Amino acid sequence: MNTSASEIKVVTSAFIIIGNEILSGRTRDVNLSYLATELVKIGIRLDEVRVVQDDQLVIANTVKALRAEYDYVFTSGGIGPTHDDITCESIALSFGLDVHHHPEALKRMKAHAEKRGVEMNEARMRMARTPLGASLITNPISAAPGFTIENVHVMAGVPSVFQAMVAELLPTLRTGTKIYSRTVVSNLGEGTVAKGLEKIQNKYPSIDIGSYPFFKEGVYGTSLVLRGVELNDLEIASKDIFNLIIEYGGNPSYGDEN
Repeated sequence: MNTSASEIKVVTSAFIIIGNEILSGRTRDVNLSYLATELVKIGIRLDEVRVVQDDQLVIANTVKALRAEYDYVFTSGGIGPTHDDITCESIALSFGLDVHHHPEALKRMKAHAEKRGVEMNEARMRMARTPLGASLITNPISAAPGFTIENVHVMAGVPSVFQAMVAELLPTLRTGTKIYSRTVVSNLGEGTVAKGLEKIQNKYPSIDIGSYPFFKEGVYGTSLVLRGVELNDLEIASKDIFNLIIEYGGNPSYGDEN
Protein backbone atom coordinates (compact mmCIF):
# COMPACT_ATOMS: atom_id res chain seq x y z
CA MET A 1 0.00 0.00 0.00
CA ASN A 2 1.38 3.39 -0.95
CA THR A 3 2.06 6.02 1.67
CA SER A 4 0.00 9.14 1.06
CA ALA A 5 1.53 12.60 1.26
CA SER A 6 -0.38 13.27 4.48
CA GLU A 7 1.12 10.15 6.08
CA ILE A 8 4.73 11.11 5.36
CA LYS A 9 6.38 12.54 8.46
CA VAL A 10 9.41 14.67 7.69
CA VAL A 11 11.93 15.30 10.47
CA THR A 12 14.85 17.51 9.45
CA SER A 13 18.30 18.15 10.87
CA ALA A 14 21.57 19.99 10.38
CA PHE A 15 25.11 19.11 11.44
CA ILE A 16 27.76 21.61 12.56
CA ILE A 17 31.36 20.38 12.53
CA ILE A 18 33.44 22.61 14.79
CA GLY A 19 37.21 22.97 14.64
CA ASN A 20 40.11 24.78 13.01
CA GLU A 21 41.84 21.43 12.58
CA ILE A 22 39.11 20.33 10.16
CA LEU A 23 39.27 23.56 8.15
CA SER A 24 43.07 23.42 7.96
CA GLY A 25 43.04 19.88 6.60
CA ARG A 26 45.13 18.54 9.50
CA THR A 27 42.26 16.33 10.66
CA ARG A 28 39.99 14.36 8.35
CA ASP A 29 36.36 14.40 9.46
CA VAL A 30 34.67 10.99 9.56
CA ASN A 31 31.74 11.92 11.79
CA LEU A 32 29.59 13.27 8.95
CA SER A 33 29.33 10.00 7.06
CA TYR A 34 28.60 8.09 10.27
CA LEU A 35 25.88 10.49 11.44
CA ALA A 36 24.25 10.72 8.00
CA THR A 37 24.10 6.91 7.75
CA GLU A 38 22.57 6.53 11.20
CA LEU A 39 19.99 9.26 10.63
CA VAL A 40 18.82 7.69 7.37
CA LYS A 41 18.21 4.42 9.21
CA ILE A 42 15.73 6.00 11.61
CA GLY A 43 14.00 8.49 9.32
CA ILE A 44 15.68 11.80 10.20
CA ARG A 45 16.65 13.82 7.13
CA LEU A 46 20.05 15.55 7.19
CA ASP A 47 19.53 18.67 5.09
CA GLU A 48 22.54 20.85 5.83
CA VAL A 49 26.14 20.57 7.05
CA ARG A 50 28.45 23.42 8.03
CA VAL A 51 32.09 23.38 9.09
CA VAL A 52 32.97 26.35 11.29
CA GLN A 53 36.08 27.72 12.97
CA ASP A 54 36.82 27.85 16.68
CA ASP A 55 35.23 31.25 17.10
CA GLN A 56 32.63 31.80 19.81
CA LEU A 57 30.48 34.26 17.88
CA VAL A 58 30.61 32.22 14.66
CA ILE A 59 29.54 29.07 16.49
CA ALA A 60 26.81 30.87 18.43
CA ASN A 61 25.34 32.56 15.36
CA THR A 62 25.48 29.35 13.30
CA VAL A 63 23.67 27.40 16.00
CA LYS A 64 21.08 30.15 16.41
CA ALA A 65 20.33 30.21 12.68
CA LEU A 66 20.11 26.45 12.20
CA ARG A 67 18.14 25.61 15.34
CA ALA A 68 15.39 27.92 14.11
CA GLU A 69 15.27 26.20 10.72
CA TYR A 70 15.56 22.50 11.53
CA ASP A 71 13.97 20.04 13.95
CA TYR A 72 17.38 19.01 15.27
CA VAL A 73 20.89 20.41 15.22
CA PHE A 74 23.87 18.15 15.95
CA THR A 75 27.39 19.41 16.63
CA SER A 76 30.77 17.72 16.95
CA GLY A 77 33.99 19.02 18.41
CA GLY A 78 35.18 21.57 20.92
CA ILE A 79 34.00 20.10 24.24
CA GLY A 80 37.40 18.89 25.48
CA PRO A 81 39.68 20.08 28.32
CA THR A 82 41.85 22.67 26.55
CA HIS A 83 41.59 26.43 26.13
CA ASP A 84 40.41 26.19 22.51
CA ASP A 85 37.46 23.94 23.41
CA ILE A 86 34.87 26.71 23.40
CA THR A 87 31.73 24.95 22.18
CA CYS A 88 30.03 24.96 25.60
CA GLU A 89 30.40 28.74 26.01
CA SER A 90 29.37 29.27 22.39
CA ILE A 91 26.17 27.24 22.73
CA ALA A 92 25.37 29.05 25.96
CA LEU A 93 25.86 32.38 24.18
CA SER A 94 23.53 31.26 21.39
CA PHE A 95 20.75 30.64 23.94
CA GLY A 96 21.61 33.52 26.26
CA LEU A 97 22.42 31.15 29.13
CA ASP A 98 25.08 30.96 31.82
CA VAL A 99 27.55 28.06 32.07
CA HIS A 100 27.93 25.90 35.17
CA HIS A 101 29.48 22.64 36.29
CA HIS A 102 26.64 20.17 35.80
CA PRO A 103 26.28 18.17 39.07
CA GLU A 104 25.69 14.82 37.36
CA ALA A 105 28.52 15.45 34.90
CA LEU A 106 30.87 16.21 37.81
CA LYS A 107 29.79 13.00 39.53
CA ARG A 108 30.49 10.92 36.42
CA MET A 109 33.83 12.62 35.76
CA LYS A 110 35.02 12.18 39.37
CA ALA A 111 34.06 8.50 39.37
CA HIS A 112 35.91 7.98 36.09
CA ALA A 113 38.99 9.81 37.37
CA GLU A 114 39.05 7.70 40.54
CA LYS A 115 38.69 4.52 38.53
CA ARG A 116 41.65 5.51 36.36
CA GLY A 117 43.68 6.74 39.30
CA VAL A 118 44.08 10.26 37.91
CA GLU A 119 43.55 13.68 39.45
CA MET A 120 40.26 15.49 38.87
CA ASN A 121 42.13 18.64 37.85
CA GLU A 122 40.93 21.93 36.40
CA ALA A 123 41.25 20.70 32.82
CA ARG A 124 39.04 17.69 33.48
CA MET A 125 36.59 19.90 35.38
CA ARG A 126 36.10 21.88 32.15
CA MET A 127 34.53 18.84 30.54
CA ALA A 128 31.78 18.79 33.20
CA ARG A 129 30.45 22.21 32.17
CA THR A 130 27.17 22.74 30.33
CA PRO A 131 24.79 25.64 29.76
CA LEU A 132 22.29 25.96 32.59
CA GLY A 133 19.30 23.72 31.99
CA ALA A 134 21.05 21.31 29.64
CA SER A 135 20.55 17.56 29.88
CA LEU A 136 23.45 15.14 29.42
CA ILE A 137 24.32 12.82 26.56
CA THR A 138 26.02 9.78 28.06
CA ASN A 139 29.61 9.03 27.06
CA PRO A 140 30.22 5.32 27.78
CA ILE A 141 33.85 5.53 26.64
CA SER A 142 35.51 8.33 28.58
CA ALA A 143 32.70 9.60 30.85
CA ALA A 144 32.88 13.28 29.81
CA PRO A 145 29.32 13.81 28.55
CA GLY A 146 27.85 15.71 25.68
CA PHE A 147 24.72 17.73 26.30
CA THR A 148 21.36 18.75 24.87
CA ILE A 149 19.73 22.15 25.13
CA GLU A 150 16.31 22.34 23.45
CA ASN A 151 16.79 20.89 19.93
CA VAL A 152 20.60 21.21 19.88
CA HIS A 153 22.72 18.14 20.64
CA VAL A 154 26.40 18.77 21.39
CA MET A 155 28.87 15.91 21.05
CA ALA A 156 32.59 15.22 21.05
CA GLY A 157 34.73 15.32 17.93
CA VAL A 158 36.76 12.16 18.61
CA PRO A 159 35.12 9.63 16.26
CA SER A 160 34.86 6.72 18.72
CA VAL A 161 33.31 8.96 21.38
CA PHE A 162 31.08 10.74 18.87
CA GLN A 163 29.72 7.43 17.62
CA ALA A 164 29.07 6.22 21.16
CA MET A 165 27.19 9.43 21.97
CA VAL A 166 25.14 9.17 18.78
CA ALA A 167 24.15 5.62 19.75
CA GLU A 168 22.98 6.91 23.15
CA LEU A 169 21.14 9.91 21.71
CA LEU A 170 19.27 8.74 18.62
CA PRO A 171 16.82 6.35 20.35
CA THR A 172 15.51 9.33 22.34
CA LEU A 173 14.63 11.47 19.31
CA ARG A 174 11.42 11.89 17.35
CA THR A 175 11.75 10.27 13.96
CA GLY A 176 10.00 10.55 10.62
CA THR A 177 9.10 8.33 7.70
CA LYS A 178 12.09 6.23 6.72
CA ILE A 179 13.62 6.91 3.32
CA TYR A 180 14.78 3.82 1.45
CA SER A 181 17.29 3.70 -1.38
CA ARG A 182 18.33 1.52 -4.29
CA THR A 183 21.49 1.89 -6.37
CA VAL A 184 22.12 0.85 -9.96
CA VAL A 185 25.77 0.98 -11.03
CA SER A 186 26.50 1.60 -14.71
CA ASN A 187 29.69 1.45 -16.76
CA LEU A 188 28.26 4.27 -18.91
CA GLY A 189 28.85 7.98 -18.44
CA GLU A 190 26.19 10.45 -17.32
CA GLY A 191 25.92 11.98 -20.77
CA THR A 192 24.94 8.65 -22.28
CA VAL A 193 22.10 7.91 -19.88
CA ALA A 194 20.90 11.47 -19.15
CA LYS A 195 18.00 11.65 -21.61
CA GLY A 196 16.55 8.27 -20.73
CA LEU A 197 17.09 8.91 -17.03
CA GLU A 198 15.08 12.13 -17.25
CA LYS A 199 12.12 10.23 -18.71
CA ILE A 200 12.23 7.74 -15.83
CA GLN A 201 12.41 10.56 -13.29
CA ASN A 202 9.32 12.14 -14.86
CA LYS A 203 7.57 8.78 -14.70
CA TYR A 204 8.25 8.46 -10.96
CA PRO A 205 7.99 12.00 -9.50
CA SER A 206 7.81 10.76 -5.91
CA ILE A 207 11.27 9.17 -6.23
CA ASP A 208 14.47 11.20 -6.04
CA ILE A 209 16.98 9.92 -8.60
CA GLY A 210 20.57 11.12 -8.28
CA SER A 211 23.44 10.58 -10.72
CA TYR A 212 26.99 10.24 -9.36
CA PRO A 213 29.87 9.73 -11.82
CA PHE A 214 32.98 7.78 -10.85
CA PHE A 215 36.30 6.64 -12.29
CA LYS A 216 37.51 3.40 -10.76
CA GLU A 217 40.01 0.79 -11.95
CA GLY A 218 40.10 2.34 -15.40
CA VAL A 219 36.31 2.37 -15.75
CA TYR A 220 34.34 5.59 -16.11
CA GLY A 221 30.78 5.04 -14.99
CA THR A 222 27.81 6.32 -13.06
CA SER A 223 26.08 5.27 -9.85
CA LEU A 224 22.36 5.99 -10.07
CA VAL A 225 20.81 6.28 -6.61
CA LEU A 226 17.05 6.19 -6.10
CA ARG A 227 15.47 7.36 -2.83
CA GLY A 228 11.85 7.20 -1.71
CA VAL A 229 9.43 6.02 0.97
CA GLU A 230 7.85 3.19 -1.03
CA LEU A 231 9.96 0.06 -1.52
CA ASN A 232 7.71 -1.29 -4.28
CA ASP A 233 8.06 1.88 -6.35
CA LEU A 234 11.82 1.87 -5.83
CA GLU A 235 12.09 -1.71 -7.05
CA ILE A 236 10.09 -0.97 -10.21
CA ALA A 237 11.97 2.25 -10.99
CA SER A 238 15.36 0.66 -10.40
CA LYS A 239 14.46 -2.14 -12.84
CA ASP A 240 13.53 0.51 -15.42
CA ILE A 241 16.96 2.10 -14.98
CA PHE A 242 18.65 -1.30 -15.11
CA ASN A 243 16.94 -2.02 -18.44
CA LEU A 244 17.75 1.48 -19.70
CA ILE A 245 21.47 0.85 -19.23
CA ILE A 246 21.21 -2.44 -21.10
CA GLU A 247 19.35 -0.64 -23.89
CA TYR A 248 22.24 1.81 -24.21
CA GLY A 249 24.77 -1.04 -24.39
CA GLY A 250 25.98 -0.93 -20.81
CA ASN A 251 26.51 -3.56 -18.12
CA PRO A 252 24.43 -2.63 -15.06
CA SER A 253 24.61 -4.07 -11.56
CA TYR A 254 22.82 -3.40 -8.31
CA GLY A 255 24.73 -1.63 -5.54
CA ASP A 256 24.22 -1.33 -1.80
CA GLU A 257 20.67 -1.10 -0.50
CA ASN A 258 19.02 0.20 2.65
